[in-house]
Amino acid sequence: MLVKKSFHSLTGKLILAIGTLMIAGSLLFWLFLFKHQEKELIQSSVKYGHSFVDYVRKSTRSGMLTVQGRLIQQTVEDVGVTEGIMNLRIFNSKGKISYSSDRSNIGTVLDKNSELCIRCHGISGPVKDTPNWTISKGKQYRTLNIVQPIYNEPSCYNASCHIHSKEQRVLGLVEADFSLELLDKSIMQQGIAITVYVVAFSFAISIALCVILWNFVSTPLALLSLGMKKVTAGDLDYKVAVIRKDEIGELANTFNIMNGELKKAKNELLEWGNTLEKKVQEKTEAIHRAQQQLVHSEKLASLGRMAAGVAHEINSPLTGIVTFGHLLQKKFPQGTEEREDLDVIIDQANRCANIIKGLLGFARASAADKALTNINDVLHSSLNIVRNKADFFNLIIATDLDPALKRVRADAPQLQQVFLNMIVNAADACEGKGTITIRTSNVTGNKQDFVEIEFRDTGCGIRDEDIEKIFEPFFTTKPVGKGTGLGLAVSHGIIQEHGGKITISTKIGEGTSFFIWLPAWKEEA
Repeated sequence: MLVKKSFHSLTGKLILAIGTLMIAGSLLFWLFLFKHQEKELIQSSVKYGHSFVDYVRKSTRSGMLTVQGRLIQQTVEDVGVTEGIMNLRIFNSKGKISYSSDRSNIGTVLDKNSELCIRCHGISGPVKDTPNWTISKGKQYRTLNIVQPIYNEPSCYNASCHIHSKEQRVLGLVEADFSLELLDKSIMQQGIAITVYVVAFSFAISIALCVILWNFVSTPLALLSLGMKKVTAGDLDYKVAVIRKDEIGELANTFNIMNGELKKAKNELLEWGNTLEKKVQEKTEAIHRAQQQLVHSEKLASLGRMAAGVAHEINSPLTGIVTFGHLLQKKFPQGTEEREDLDVIIDQANRCANIIKGLLGFARASAADKALTNINDVLHSSLNIVRNKADFFNLIIATDLDPALKRVRADAPQLQQVFLNMIVNAADACEGKGTITIRTSNVTGNKQDFVEIEFRDTGCGIRDEDIEKIFEPFFTTKPVGKGTGLGLAVSHGIIQEHGGKITISTKIGEGTSFFIWLPAWKEEA
């Protein structure tokens, strides 16, 4: 399995491809080198052969000029026994062997169709008379045949013998057969040496290639593959230990960076999941609290409706008390004690009637009807409702209402709801003791006229972390049963609907100021 895997691996494919190219290249190099060496050796042999034949020609020149046949034959025989010389012959111009290292060949005339004649002669006569050579295969080793013409020269045709005429160019041929045994053996030995060298070189290069690919390709890729498996298994802390400056090193570095980013993303997802779970739990608790507050608000609304009904029922007896009080006043003259007592009874009954009238007006559900409204009048009406509550007995309510206050276009009952909420909240902040100051004035902002209403108390103040939440529905800092957390949220919505805004200025331990700005109505000139 491991061997099969190695053949199909990148390293195996690279080794196979590069090894094939190296073997093919080595074979081509070996073939080129072998042929080149063979060519060089043959050329050297031919050069040596020509030199040898030329030496024979020159050695026999003197004998030919003096027509000493025995001397020429002796020279040919002496030279012909030289190692590597298989045969040495001298032909005349008629193709007859005049001299030979083998005496049995003397006198033999070559056939015109023989290979030697064809090399120089055609059907119509001589075609070339230059030196030439051929190599032929023997029984064991090859044979080099060299033919060199014997040219006519002045010393020959001017000799006293006058055997040859001046017009005859070639007087004969010198032919020699050389054994290439040493050459063939040398070529074979060199071929074997080159083959061994090429095989050894290919083997060494293959081993080196395997080591290089194993260290620089296979091992890093195996580490990267292991890293991928580790990451797949969830081990995001694993780092690939490949420290290099090449492409694989960059790949390993990129893998480590990716692994780190995956770990970071996983941690963020886990943290986000935990945060989401916490948020869901917080929202669930908030919804539960809101549901409880809604139930409590519904109770308060029911209680309000019941109080309105009770106030309506009380209003009739109070009317009767005031009526009969006035009737009784007629029976007692001014200045009597009875008359004074009746005045007190009538005043207190009228006071109760006014309080109940204000409650009924506040509790009465009516559609929003915006009209020109005097803010000071709405504040007076709101103060009449709360002034005689027990919570306000120890509080000082100070007013600074601008008599020249501009009117606003608003729904008076809705503004009264806002003002009552502000006054009640101020009283709760003072915890029954302190001062509540209500101030009105005309102001200008962003090139527009506004009416400013300030509610300032000397209570405990509001913490910084609670300021951003006080206008959220159901948020309250009051104890359970004393607040629903809806008052400021509703007030904020009413003021925004009227095109105004509410701002806060507070300091812990010193008090809080709520500023309400409402757009002033532009009075026609």
